[in-house]
Amino acid sequence: MTIVSTRRAKAQAASGSGPTSSEAGAWPGAKQRFALFGEVLLTGIIVVLVSIPIVTIPLALAVGKRHLMRFLRAEGSQLALVAGDVREGFIGGVGIGCAWLAATGILLMDLLLVASGALPGGVAVGALAVVLLAALTVLTLWVAASWTPASGWRAAVRTGFASLRTDPIGSVYLLVGAGLVVLFTWMLPPLIIPALGCVCFAVAAIAVRHAARRA
Repeated sequence: MTIVSTRRAKAQAASGSGPTSSEAGAWPGAKQRFALFGEVLLTGIIVVLVSIPIVTIPLALAVGKRHLMRFLRAEGSQLALVAGDVREGFIGGVGIGCAWLAATGILLMDLLLVASGALPGGVAVGALAVVLLAALTVLTLWVAASWTPASGWRAAVRTGFASLRTDPIGSVYLLVGAGLVVLFTWMLPPLIIPALGCVCFAVAAIAVRHAARRA
């Protein structure tokens, strides 16, 4: 009798005609595994397209994360909502992107100088540049995780710095995700699309985890 009741409850939950657990209710989109896979790929395409100007990379990651969150919560994942996020976050996002691009360019230039042997104390400078580049990458992902049209980019940057400082485990997860994007793209450039979709999924998951820890 219990087995029959359990099966009936599962069938009702899947059809939407009956009660479901809080976990399934919170993330109904996660139950549609194939659809979720397709949405991750679509998110990768969205991130690539929005990132074409380069300075919009932080905005693209934030938009991709929000798109996946809407799908997971079954709130509606239409592309019109993506376009709305891009419009809302464009001006501030470009400013953040310019600062990110300048800092990244300086650190990469340092690494090139170290590799050429033209920089005194190259080993120490190179190690510091790698650490700062990793921290900048993780900070960018934290900012993308924190941005909403309502709160804006300034609040996202403040939250990003705080998260980087107070959640080292989450920062490690984000760094690993970013590293996998670089690795997969180096192995086969077209893999950048699913890799970016996956990193947006990771950003969404880390944002939920971080919010749960603070609650």
